[in-house]
Amino acid sequence: MYLISACLCGVNCKYNGANNYNEICDKLFSSGKAILVCPEQLGGLPTPRIPSEIINYSKENSQKDITIINKNGDNVSKEFIKGAQEVLNIAKKLNIKKAILKEGSPSCGVNYIYDGNFNGTKIPGMGITTKILKEAFIEVISEKDLGGNKDGIIWFFQKEKRKWWRNSFR
Repeated sequence: MYLISACLCGVNCKYNGANNYNEICDKLFSSGKAILVCPEQLGGLPTPRIPSEIINYSKENSQKDITIINKNGDNVSKEFIKGAQEVLNIAKKLNIKKAILKEGSPSCGVNYIYDGNFNGTKIPGMGITTKILKEAFIEVISEKDLGGNKDGIIWFFQKEKRKWWRNSFR
C-alpha cells in the first residue's frame, strides 16, 4: 500500500484549485493499492490557497526550525506541520511503508522545493511531509521518479542506491 499526494490522482487540492494528474499514480489508486492524502488540507488550509514556500531550508533543520510562509507573508508553518503529522498518523495506522509525493511542494517535495522568494527558483530539498515520513523510515519518492510500462509494472529509481527496482500494481 502507498500514500499518494491526492493531486497526483486528479483531486483538485493543489494551491490554485487544480491538480497534477499522473496516470501511473491514478492506476495505483484505482487498483486499490494507494491511499490519497493532501497534507495542506489535513493541516486545515483551504483550497484554493495562497502559494507557500519554505524560507529557511536546511537539511539539518528539525520540523520546529522550518518556517513556511505564504506569498502574503503569513506564517503557515503550524498548518503544514499539522498536515504532515496527520499524514504520518495515517501511514502508521495502515502500516504504509512507501509514499509517492508531489515534487516541489513545501509539503511533498522530495528532491527539490522552491527557494522561499516566490520567484520560481528551485533548490535541492524536501518538504515538511517528506521529511517527517522519511524520519519515520517511510520510503518517499516523487512522481518524477516513476517510470512505467504496459505490463502493470512500476519502475522506481532509488537515487541513494543508484538502482532501479520494480513493483507490480496489478
